[in-house]
Amino acid sequence: MKSNVAGIETARYDVVEVLHSVEALTELFKGASVVLNMVGPFARFGPEVVEACLAAKCHYTDTTGEQDWLITLDEKYSVRFAAARLLLSPGMAQMYTTGEIAAQLCLETPGIDTLDIAVFWGGSPTIASTQTILVNAAMAKAYYLEQNQYVEHQADAGLYSLTIPGQHEAALALPWGGTSHPVWFKKDPRVANVKVMGGVFNKPLMLAVPQIVAAALKATEGMNDDDRYAALAKTASGVMNSMPPRENPRINKSVDSVHAQGPLARAHCVIDGNCNYKQTGMLQAFAAASLLQQAPRRVGFASGCQAFGHHELLGALRSFGLVQQPVLTVHR
Repeated sequence: MKSNVAGIETARYDVVEVLHSVEALTELFKGASVVLNMVGPFARFGPEVVEACLAAKCHYTDTTGEQDWLITLDEKYSVRFAAARLLLSPGMAQMYTTGEIAAQLCLETPGIDTLDIAVFWGGSPTIASTQTILVNAAMAKAYYLEQNQYVEHQADAGLYSLTIPGQHEAALALPWGGTSHPVWFKKDPRVANVKVMGGVFNKPLMLAVPQIVAAALKATEGMNDDDRYAALAKTASGVMNSMPPRENPRINKSVDSVHAQGPLARAHCVIDGNCNYKQTGMLQAFAAASLLQQAPRRVGFASGCQAFGHHELLGALRSFGLVQQPVLTVHR
């Protein structure tokens, strides 16, 4: 642990191994107030954790980007968590929450109903993130929100070319599984349309992603779920099989851009940041610290901003030097 986690010698922690079952996890969680789940693919390993949180009366957050998992949580578990006065907040991570902060800043302008979101970052995903991304791309559909209804992205559309703030060269993007935002905003009365594109600044890697996914789909065609998971995990290990280097703020940059509009309103917000995984860690730590001291703003299924406030989350990220002051332009 010390060789991989800088500063862990100052932390108090226990490492415990249990079976991945509702009963064993419930026993593990007893006496706790909050569970931060970072074990994906979440659609495969998450249900037992969520059920155990309900049984042990714990708030739940995770770092997922699997849209199908968010939809499952919203439709299957939200009412039960709300009845227990517990928070169910998936997707608390840089790739989703930082962009949501930008969207919420835009929505402070009345009359906006459409969010066009772009999320970009530098560096490499972890081993677990690579597996989760590939499994989600191969086994789930991706949706955007149109007039408050889920609409499936065209599966064979390939790469999109996007103009992002701060550079002249066009960037390559994908729907990236649809992301969390369409699910979070589906029940926001201000919002009717949400579409998200995401990608890494590394163009060769982006060019390779559709080919890797297509090859994985072909190779696993006709397999049952267990065999497909195993095959996809093997493919993912061929893409990333070692821990990426510690984040460097000069390399691991992030850009979250939101164009928001309505019939008579327009706004644009850009948040530049660094160290994507540190942002994710900061957001998770803030969530845990807040829940240990006070009730969330919303119980049941909720985004980070809906549960804790976008200004509060932005303040936490800025206080640790992880994002710049947002650049918000409003056209009235």
